[in-house]
Amino acid sequence: MKIIETNLEGCIIIEPTIFEDKRGYFFESFNHQVFNEITNFNVVFVQDNEAFSRKGALRGMHYQVGKYSQAKLVRVLEGKVLDVVVDLRKDSITFGESFSIELSSENKKQLFVPRGFAHGYVVLSDTATFFYKCDNIYKKESEGGIKYNDGFLKIDWRLAEKELIISDKDKGLPIFEKCRR
Repeated sequence: MKIIETNLEGCIIIEPTIFEDKRGYFFESFNHQVFNEITNFNVVFVQDNEAFSRKGALRGMHYQVGKYSQAKLVRVLEGKVLDVVVDLRKDSITFGESFSIELSSENKKQLFVPRGFAHGYVVLSDTATFFYKCDNIYKKESEGGIKYNDGFLKIDWRLAEKELIISDKDKGLPIFEKCRR
């Protein structure tokens, strides 16, 4: 497993070691002991989530606050997405900055998203199956979000606005300046 730092402290890319032969491939997608030894994060994941979406589906930017904030380990099982995170930690030197990465079933990269980050993604392939682990349970009362096209964040979703499929809930999220923290 290879760890690659991003421009946002604590947000890392994980490239697995893949073993291939004539049968196909094998890789260990998660090992609690190895993950914590390599990262020193001491994270315990308690919930797994999976979402299937069509091209242009944009899910985000979501997060949870308070005692129900979540760290996530995200990856794509089928297809390709642009995954985006925004640092919401007020005391961070990268507060308000974003990072994006293409995650796919081909590159098998994973992204660790620490607590205190907003997270979202858009599907770039015809379909995609997105999978993620959370270190805390979901609690509706603790959810927050930021509008996907916030002018301050200037996120390039790589698709034209007319190609995006966005829920009414996500369309109604507040801008960064007014988001719940």
